[in-house]
Amino acid sequence: MRKAESFLPRLVAAAVLAAALCSTPARAASKEIIELQTQVQQLLDMVQRLQSTVDARFGAMQHVVEQAADNTSQMAQVVSAMQQKINAQADSTSGKLDTTSGQIQSLNDSVDELKSRISRLDKSIQDLQSQLQNLQNPPQNTAPGATPGAGAPGGPGGQFGNLAPQAQQAPPLKETFQAAIRDYNAAKYDVAGGEFQDVLHYYPNDDLAGTAQFYLGEIAFRQQNYNDAVKNYTAVLEQYEGSPKAPAAQLRKGLALLELNRKDSGIHELRSLIQRHPQSPEAAQARHKLNEMGVRIVANR
Repeated sequence: MRKAESFLPRLVAAAVLAAALCSTPARAASKEIIELQTQVQQLLDMVQRLQSTVDARFGAMQHVVEQAADNTSQMAQVVSAMQQKINAQADSTSGKLDTTSGQIQSLNDSVDELKSRISRLDKSIQDLQSQLQNLQNPPQNTAPGATPGAGAPGGPGGQFGNLAPQAQQAPPLKETFQAAIRDYNAAKYDVAGGEFQDVLHYYPNDDLAGTAQFYLGEIAFRQQNYNDAVKNYTAVLEQYEGSPKAPAAQLRKGLALLELNRKDSGIHELRSLIQRHPQSPEAAQARHKLNEMGVRIVANR
């Protein structure tokens, strides 16, 4: 392009000179004039070829720029599609984790109920053995004036006779707990809450008591009463530390604290859950939640 610009003044000068020569009388024409005209024509040809070369290279550069723009657009579309796939996979994984957690909770409930039934059967067997021993070896000394059978097991004043009214006042554990689970799944939270409270009141030392306490927290969480939910989950962790619901209670406590905008406390609970139960499904959900929040899973020391 610079060559073309340098040739233009020369071309103009040559054209002026040619015009001046052409205006002289014909007798002044000579071999030098013809050579000069030939050089002017050569200069014009060179300028045309240079212009063609510049146009060709400019067209090639424009084509390259257009290709680069197309490639950038395609790459942006590919990145956007990959991001959508990653988001879809993350949502799918989260849903699967929630489903698996629910299934594991139901399984734990069944195991807890089975343990409770075995414990009650064992106690019933022990009571029957005690009754048989008392029947086979009745008391030898009877106080004067004592009413026969008054102090015998099962009699009006016997051991089991005194306990019978108390046992009748307490609702059956198995039926009460199962009814509470059914009402909870049917979203009858007020009824289910009362039934879980009965389990805690009448059977505070039973294995199902910790599970009942956990579901009271779940009812409060579903009703968006996060303060009561935190209290119930804390009760599970402090009063029923060995309960199989402890990991789920700590997970839900952390989520409830986050709902209350108590971010530091919620993150602390989720990190503590991961450290205490690293292989549990609840720990996997805690990791997923912390990753969503952009929080380091292990706290800096």
